[in-house]
Amino acid sequence: MGSETAAVAPLKIPLIDFTQTSPLKHGSREWDSLKSQVREAVEEYGCFEASFDEIPADSLSAVFKSVKELFDLPLETKLKNTSKKPLHGYVGQYPILPLYESMGIEDADVLEKVDGSTKSLWSHGNPAFRMMKYKAAQTCDEEQGMHPHTDKDMITILYQNGVDGLEVKNKADGQWIKCQFSRPTSFLVLVGDSLYAWLNGRVHSPVHRVTMSRSETRYSLGLFVVPKAGYVVKAPDEMVDEQHPLLFKPYDFVEFFKFYDTEAGQKSANALREYCGV
Repeated sequence: MGSETAAVAPLKIPLIDFTQTSPLKHGSREWDSLKSQVREAVEEYGCFEASFDEIPADSLSAVFKSVKELFDLPLETKLKNTSKKPLHGYVGQYPILPLYESMGIEDADVLEKVDGSTKSLWSHGNPAFRMMKYKAAQTCDEEQGMHPHTDKDMITILYQNGVDGLEVKNKADGQWIKCQFSRPTSFLVLVGDSLYAWLNGRVHSPVHRVTMSRSETRYSLGLFVVPKAGYVVKAPDEMVDEQHPLLFKPYDFVEFFKFYDTEAGQKSANALREYCGV
């Protein structure tokens, strides 16, 4: 009797729907359900697709129209967005990442900071705004848009223009999971190394990359939540016990990020462990 091999469905990033018919209340059944879903997702995958249907479609289209305008500016104009911090301001022209450009704004939640950055790029103003660009593959069917890495922050929230390419490495078996959003209003929430360290390994900080095809340019927006300058990342005492020994010594995030930007930090397979691992 012949045997059949069942088709294995591709792995998917967990989907969590945050759309509510009424305001979410702390301690409610809906709150507890979402909390459990988020916890399971960040422990097993280190990320999840967050769906929120209350964002107008025309607002999303307008944002990416302005993103394209931003990256279409002359190089000398984009270079005006400078920062003394590593990987902030305008980042582009990397020989090892020829498809990648990014435009970072510090304190993006402060209107005055955003206005200042906008005026430096558009002297006559621009009412819309924003961040990352990956060109379509130029020389073959697939090219690396961003090398495999973990984020160094606490939490990253990403939104893309509908062009896939982001892939997350599965903790369980090392497979690459393609992040194909199920809804146009979805965001990807990723755990960063600093949250992993603060919670003493209770959550997963996933390796992820961007692989570009010949289809079209990919634009994405990223909000990176980082500790303020001078703050020390230290696992609370209640996160450390016999089953969970301390993984990292307390560290200043800014100093760690400076190390990550060095040649040694870039070459390290695990920059955080090399910098302050116990």
